[in-house]
Amino acid sequence: MSSLSRELVFLILQFLDEEKFKETVHKLEQESGFFFNMKHFEDQVQAGEWDEVERYLCGFTKVEDNRYSMKIFFEIRKQKYLEALDRQDRAKAVEILVKDLKVFASFNEELFKEITQLLTLDNFRKNEQLSKYGDTKSARNIMLVELKKLIEANPLFRDKLTFPAFKSSRLRTLINQSLNWQHQLCKNPRPNPDIKTLFMDHSCSPTTNGARPPPPTNSPLVGPIPKAGAFPPIGAHGPFQPVVSPSSGAIAGWMSSGNPSLPHAAALAAGPSGLVQSSNAAAFLKHPRTLSGMPGMDYQSAESEHLMKRIRTGQSDEVSFSGIAHTPNVYSQDDLPKTVVRAFTQGSNVMSMDFHPQQQTILLVGTNVGDISLWEVGSRERLVHKPFKVWDISAASMPLQTALLNDAVISVNRCVWAPDGLMLGVAFSKHIVQIYQYNPTGELRPHLEIDAHVGGVNDIAFAHPNKQLCIVTCGDDKMIKVWDTVTGRRHYAFEGHDAPVYSVCPHYKENIQFIFSTAMDGKIKAWLYDCLGSRVDYDAPGLCCTTMAYSADGTRLFSCGTSRDGESHLVEWNESEGAIKRTYSGFRKRSLGVVQFDTARNRFLAAGDEFQIKFWDMDNTSILTAVDADGGLPASPRLRFNKEGSLLAVTASDNGIKILANSDGSRLIRMLESRAFDKSRGPSEPVNSKPLIVNALGPVGNAAIAPALERSDRVLPAISISSLGTMDSSRLVDVKPRISDDTDKIKGWRIPDIIDPSHLKVLRLPDAIAAGKVVRLLYTNSGLALLALASNAVHKLWKWQRSERSPLGKATAYVAPQLWQPPSGTTMTNDISDTKPVEESAACIALSKNDSYVMSASGGKVSLFNMMTFKVMTTFMSPPPAATFLAFHPQDNNIIAIGMEDSTIQIYNVRVDEVKTKLKGHQNRITGLAFSQTLNSLVSSGADAQLCVWSIDGWEKKKSRFIQAPAGCQSPLAGETKVQFHNDQTHLLVVHESQIAIYDSMLECLRSWSPKDSLNAPISSAIYSCDGSMIYAGFSDGAVGVFDSDNLRLRYRIAPSAYMPSFSVSNSAYAVVVAAHPSEPNQIALGMSDGAVHVVEPSDVELKWGATPSQDNGSLPSSSSNPSLSGQPTELPSR
Repeated sequence: MSSLSRELVFLILQFLDEEKFKETVHKLEQESGFFFNMKHFEDQVQAGEWDEVERYLCGFTKVEDNRYSMKIFFEIRKQKYLEALDRQDRAKAVEILVKDLKVFASFNEELFKEITQLLTLDNFRKNEQLSKYGDTKSARNIMLVELKKLIEANPLFRDKLTFPAFKSSRLRTLINQSLNWQHQLCKNPRPNPDIKTLFMDHSCSPTTNGARPPPPTNSPLVGPIPKAGAFPPIGAHGPFQPVVSPSSGAIAGWMSSGNPSLPHAAALAAGPSGLVQSSNAAAFLKHPRTLSGMPGMDYQSAESEHLMKRIRTGQSDEVSFSGIAHTPNVYSQDDLPKTVVRAFTQGSNVMSMDFHPQQQTILLVGTNVGDISLWEVGSRERLVHKPFKVWDISAASMPLQTALLNDAVISVNRCVWAPDGLMLGVAFSKHIVQIYQYNPTGELRPHLEIDAHVGGVNDIAFAHPNKQLCIVTCGDDKMIKVWDTVTGRRHYAFEGHDAPVYSVCPHYKENIQFIFSTAMDGKIKAWLYDCLGSRVDYDAPGLCCTTMAYSADGTRLFSCGTSRDGESHLVEWNESEGAIKRTYSGFRKRSLGVVQFDTARNRFLAAGDEFQIKFWDMDNTSILTAVDADGGLPASPRLRFNKEGSLLAVTASDNGIKILANSDGSRLIRMLESRAFDKSRGPSEPVNSKPLIVNALGPVGNAAIAPALERSDRVLPAISISSLGTMDSSRLVDVKPRISDDTDKIKGWRIPDIIDPSHLKVLRLPDAIAAGKVVRLLYTNSGLALLALASNAVHKLWKWQRSERSPLGKATAYVAPQLWQPPSGTTMTNDISDTKPVEESAACIALSKNDSYVMSASGGKVSLFNMMTFKVMTTFMSPPPAATFLAFHPQDNNIIAIGMEDSTIQIYNVRVDEVKTKLKGHQNRITGLAFSQTLNSLVSSGADAQLCVWSIDGWEKKKSRFIQAPAGCQSPLAGETKVQFHNDQTHLLVVHESQIAIYDSMLECLRSWSPKDSLNAPISSAIYSCDGSMIYAGFSDGAVGVFDSDNLRLRYRIAPSAYMPSFSVSNSAYAVVVAAHPSEPNQIALGMSDGAVHVVEPSDVELKWGATPSQDNGSLPSSSSNPSLSGQPTELPSR
């Protein structure tokens, strides 16, 4: 049998085993003789199924094959013979002796005679050699030990005792891939093919209008089709695979691995159209894996472990050339907040705490008497105190009024901030939740009071289904409910638990939002925002009251709970299997009270137990350390990290709260102590009447420290939405982008002008031949490399290696990378025009999501390169006209928008080498393209200074507008105009040499900034930081500006002398293009007019752009007198 046929047998064995065809599995093992299943053999021996034992063995060996085989069969038949004698079944014993044991007489006649003589004994144990024979079970176990040794020593079993290692459901995956390719080869592929059989090749019937719709999303049979990046391309159909609609993430894995319970009673209230779960998600969960013994076959769960692994890591499921996998946490003990820096008294027993998501030192506290407080932990000042009261008793339900009349005592069960920090929710022990709006002045204003549950409301959380912020609650009435944050109207009521619901954990994976819920009977369920009941029914460890929480990046799921017997369980879940991945040790055998826990960023777990705070490394089940916070803690203290993990709030026995800090947190507290805050607000600065983007997720790194320090009145910092785009999409958990009319009025100290190289960490990338200016520059999506395209049409790729400074091998200015080439020495060089010098040709470049392929042009044909080999895979689009800009369709890598020199935009399908449509609306060459999935639109910009919006569905033009000339500039404008969407996918950055501007989805200019004062040179390039909080702009005099993205206020001017020590006016190189790192918001790369590439970061890892430096820098100087550098107001758009 060929090697591939042999492997096919193994695939079938795996499939049969997964489908629980146990007898068939073992029959195929025996008949093929490829794999000896020792576990099955042991089970049959211990069960005394001697005929089956011999039949199975005969698939691999015969009695006479060798001495090992002979000994194996002899031991089995001897045991069968002795058991018959032990049962006094002499007739059976004689039969065994004649039929089975006589064959050995020719090899050892004396032994056969001795065995025969046992028939004459009343008890064969009288034989000296058998005197130690015990009962049947023990005798079989002793024999098994001997048999295993013989089998392992037998050369006929060599290479047959270990099943080959390959991923689960591999046969399903191969079938999916086959169906996928068949569908791709269809002449008329339908979006949702109806695949009813595997017996014939799949082919879609033609569509009525002849149009070619996009490739399939999900079908009940095919499920999530693996992308083509994971296997070789076929023929001329290129390396691209359409992006299919994602499966339902964690829930999918839990569904496929357990026995999915039948849907419980449907949701009691139908959701509004804006909140209804997508049909793809619903379709996915309507088709759980077929149960054993039931007819039918469902390929939905194919390679679910691999799929979930990709979802958890936030990576594309295409193959990355970097080969970098997840590595364990790298940390030091100093990262743990263990030092007590604050202690203050709340006045009553603290029941719940939560730090503000942006203002890292604002702590929300709820108590057992129903009051809530806001503390500024740095200054020990209580900003707000709200005693409990029902806001409108007349509107309260009769059960609530009766409950309050019978017992007026009410407790806070949970209080929590909304993700954007502009709202907070409080769940009470009787019926109601109250929602407050957080005013920028620090004031709390009542917003909603909801009579949510009958009995206590045990938990509250904010979620963000389909871009609509909602409130999720659970209660003693065994229900989970979802509420509108604007009107308080109920969207959903989920029913299915058999006990009061203890906690809820909303989450987001790819395009699927869901809710985990846990009940007091230890049951865990999961729900989509639909009316189809729960998708998961599992038992929590210890069947106890359990809370669940994700790591900060949303990729790892943990739970912690304490049973009625006092046994505590802290575990990490394997989402792909719905099973426990690891259980953390170190708890007291009988915990006093319910243990509470929290996660710190993506590194640590902490739980309150045994009058201490216990810490674990997420990757290690053993306890890392424990601290008692100078004593005075209750048996099971409650605790809460701030978002950065630098501060930890923990409850104390005397109705107090202690704040623990690590080195970052201690530094923050010291700064707050040493700094005098101005209590009076300054006069308002001119503001734009248009609303500004306000942070909905919180900062990255330590960027949040600065606003907290610099605001005298604790105005909510205006930092834009973070952690989207190329970063891990799982960080989008329960986010609601918000718009605010309030502008930034920070008057704190900043470094206004960076001139000295000591203020920066700059690395000029190694390059022996810097020929031609850098015209295009971008980081790979993994952040591990930089790719440059020079004006001479040559690409250069720099790769970083792993180091102590960069354990993951990410790009950094602290470690020099390698100018990389494949072993063949091939260079990536674009095709060039025969009629136009390459230096005068427009250059464009686009990188596939998995960093495997790059598409590029420099005036000639568009080339598709393999990033591993640098080989040209194909060329297309011969000029004229030449391609001037490239952009991949966000949902289908086969579709590319190509801006052309003749002012058109061609929508091109790489796979079929066909222009689908041509968009016309500009008057000059296309210089920018940007897709928005949220708006379902493509925005284009041209050298005519015009913006156009096109619908992705029909490619019709929806709107167009010329950008406006700033005061003092000649109108109309002309020249290159670039566009880039903010991470919220609705706000648009527009870059022209005369301005940077923010536009909304209707192409209304919200705010603009024009070169002036010390930054008066034309703008050469600008780009958002990866978290969307900053804009980096390059200027033609070599300077670089760092701006707040929400208000275009200048943070820093980086002088060219700071990153180019040899800079001189006579040799004035400048940044032609600025690139932003995909996961490090404070790192940029500059592609220079002299061919150099510089990587630029702040000089100290503690100092981020816009963050207040440590006191080691000396006294704080006064604000700059230069109006352009000390918070100048940006311009209002002229009308």
